[in-house]
Amino acid sequence: MTQADVRHERFAFAGTGTVYSYTTLQDAPESFTEQSPYVLAMIQLDEGVMLTAQITDLGDESLAIGDRVEMVTRKLTTEGAKGMIVYGYKFRKMLPRA
Repeated sequence: MTQADVRHERFAFAGTGTVYSYTTLQDAPESFTEQSPYVLAMIQLDEGVMLTAQITDLGDESLAIGDRVEMVTRKLTTEGAKGMIVYGYKFRKMLPRA
């Protein structure tokens, strides 16, 4: 298969899913040491795709396999001498809907 044979298709995910598995990283990679310890999880999106993401906004709450989560935009890291802030996706436990 060549590059020309690959068909690209845009797809929008809802950004919600279920915790499939998770762990707490105590010894984080160098660019994430300011955030450690932190929770990293395998998330199965509602559309069936699995991805790895950091879990945020837990506070004193615990996380469990099967918990419903939603994607949020959060600070990932700060880079360079000028301190450029890099944002990206993380997941949090789904908030109750009114």
